[in-house]
Amino acid sequence: MLDYLALAFVVAVKVFKKTTPNGKVTVYLGKRDFIDHIDYCDPVDGVVVVDTEYLKGRKVYSQLVTTYRFGREEDEIMGVKFTKEMVIGQEQVVPMVNAKMELTPVQEKLLKKLGPNAFPFTFTFPEMSPSSVTLQPSDEDQGKPMGVEYCVRTYVADNEDDKSHKRSSVTLAIKKLQHAPASRGRRLPSSLVSKGFTFSNGKISLEVTLDKEIYYHGEKVAANIIVSNNSRKSVRNIRCMVVQHVEITMINSQFSRHVASLESREGCPVTPGASLSKTFYLVPLARSNKDIRGVALDGHLKEDDVNLASSTLVSEGKCPAEAIGIVVSYSVRVKLNCGTLGGELVTDVPFKLLHPAEGSTERQRFNAMKKMQSIERHRYENSMYANEEEDNIVFEDFARLRMNEPE
Repeated sequence: MLDYLALAFVVAVKVFKKTTPNGKVTVYLGKRDFIDHIDYCDPVDGVVVVDTEYLKGRKVYSQLVTTYRFGREEDEIMGVKFTKEMVIGQEQVVPMVNAKMELTPVQEKLLKKLGPNAFPFTFTFPEMSPSSVTLQPSDEDQGKPMGVEYCVRTYVADNEDDKSHKRSSVTLAIKKLQHAPASRGRRLPSSLVSKGFTFSNGKISLEVTLDKEIYYHGEKVAANIIVSNNSRKSVRNIRCMVVQHVEITMINSQFSRHVASLESREGCPVTPGASLSKTFYLVPLARSNKDIRGVALDGHLKEDDVNLASSTLVSEGKCPAEAIGIVVSYSVRVKLNCGTLGGELVTDVPFKLLHPAEGSTERQRFNAMKKMQSIERHRYENSMYANEEEDNIVFEDFARLRMNEPE
């Protein structure tokens, strides 16, 4: 039965396309999400179809562009700009410069399908390039949201340094994401803290242990809490939260947002000499935090295609402080309310929130859930259709998403 289901999902290959306003140049991409596997990153591979008679000796160039917006657009006054745009890859597509370019399976299929006016291009992301992250704006904010964005820009010009014209250029927004390693590991993050009181003997101890170090988007975060009260104070209530920590490296700004929380009085008050063992289950989701300004998201191409930003990973031997762009991390924070005079006992336990690794059972389950939620937006990786027939291609127009066209 599963084999039949698998066949049903690979009958057609979805390819995204977008055409210039004058209809003379069309760009095709096999996917919009490109995965950073830490030791290597998926190449940005596509095909450009051009009306050669329209060129009249001109050339077609393609660029991989990143835009880093680290301030609100409405705050840009007196010529001060809070955005940096960098071209991190550029290639002359027509006429081809590298005729011996190694083609990916997507490009081979598209070239056979689209004919002699189709030309391939390939870009690679630089090492340590930041992941796509968008900071959720509030209802009062205007202009583009802060974050790191990527796009593929294709235009017609005599020289690569010439300014592109809107009628003969096209921009496709893409995302660079990170996935979890193949193995989650066996480490169970934990924290043990205690609090003493100035005019009272004894301490209150708090131990928090998570059942995993790496969680996937949509999974429950289980926090096992043990409270031991060896003081004369009482614990009134317990609050457990998932905290998203965000660092904007360009301006050295740091802030946190609570993306899931739960408060409980069950088993409270924990009186002197008593103890309490309890498990909290929290599910951090983007759709539960739509009204919170500053929550970091995994890019923001569509309303129904958004997750909380994944934890930022760095390659082995690299320091996390060397990461650039917008750095995201997560922790479970537990607070014990010890009364008006007793104050609070707080501890944080860090963990990682990521997409499942490619090829894993969890990844297949994750993909199946997304297909059920939005069946018209299937995602297909190259390995799924490497041996399929060339004609089994479905083209979907690239909408004008959240990235404006260049003037």
